Amino acid sequence: MMKLPWLKSALEQDGPILSVYLDTTRTDPNAAAELSIRWEQLRTQMVSEGAPTALLDDIHRTVQLPSAIGGRHGRAILASSSQILVDRVLPVPPYQDVARWGDHAVLLPLLQLTPYAVTQLLIEVDRAGADLLLRAPENPAIDQAPNSVAEAESIDGGHDELHKARLGGGSQHGWRSNNYEARVEDSWERNAEAVAEKVNKLVMEHKPDMVILTGDIRALALLKAELGQEALTRLHTAAGGTRGVSLERASFREELARVTQAFIDRNQQNLAEHFREHQARDAASIAGAEEVARALERGQVEELVFTPGREPDNIEHLLRQAILTDAGVSALQDRYDAIPEGIGALLRWRDDATPSNRAASMTGDPAREGAVDPDRDRALSRDQQASELSR
Repeated sequence: MMKLPWLKSALEQDGPILSVYLDTTRTDPNAAAELSIRWEQLRTQMVSEGAPTALLDDIHRTVQLPSAIGGRHGRAILASSSQILVDRVLPVPPYQDVARWGDHAVLLPLLQLTPYAVTQLLIEVDRAGADLLLRAPENPAIDQAPNSVAEAESIDGGHDELHKARLGGGSQHGWRSNNYEARVEDSWERNAEAVAEKVNKLVMEHKPDMVILTGDIRALALLKAELGQEALTRLHTAAGGTRGVSLERASFREELARVTQAFIDRNQQNLAEHFREHQARDAASIAGAEEVARALERGQVEELVFTPGREPDNIEHLLRQAILTDAGVSALQDRYDAIPEGIGALLRWRDDATPSNRAASMTGDPAREGAVDPDRDRALSRDQQASELSR
């Protein structure tokens, strides 16, 4: 679930509000020129809608500056007539470019991307210490991390007996060799303790969704043994990393993307199962645009869940109400579950006035065969009415 208190200021601002969502990917030599063309087309549209020229000039300068993030990404900007209120780099491009000057901020292009809003702490470890890089959804530049969450950090344990000796043969060297190797092992362990102390502190402070380890195999094992429970519950391993150079390698960036996507897929599956369980167990989730709107008006919604591409016509109003009532918002892709009318909600509580319905049963899921599908029921009702009229 994604809480969005930082959007409240834009929603509470008197309109009109300018909303801009752009694919700002620069993965080939023509990307910058193509971005300029797309921006100029949107700018022309916004001028015709009445957006101030000075504000558009400010946004032009903002979107033309290259982001520190590589690969595919996007940009979200919300602005009043006098200032930019929200400016965020997006970890993936929006589904489509959007620019609108209107009474309210446009939220859907941003909130469709909630599954990708993953905070990660990447730890590149060797036997001397580690490099720590934190990336957050508001600035997903993991390789440089120039964000307000934390700067990239290097930690060296200070214990420099790092390499086991290759001493000459003979029994006279036995004691010296064993003693030296013991000091090396002790240095590795002390360095791992120093790294773990910093990692545990960062995890407790920032609660990243993922803690990703890569680097020297022996150092990884020593570090894992020292990490606290909060870090261990978030722990993932990415193969092929080397301290200081991991993100310069295309192969490691692909591995990092694979590990991240697997985490996103698992989260989506868990959300779908959580929604279904509440339907089956205690009816603490509802579905359908009208039902969700009523629950939002009563402040009952804990988490709004919607399907990108299947949203109801009043989705912007529902998203706005969710954020203003401190509800979380999650996008659940269609392949994980089928929510009637593309919108549902997990509830904070329910009472006799709460709408009672069930999400549509999924194909091949016998546990949901008795669930109510409002879309289907309305269609049946229309057919029945037509049948009555034809008699």
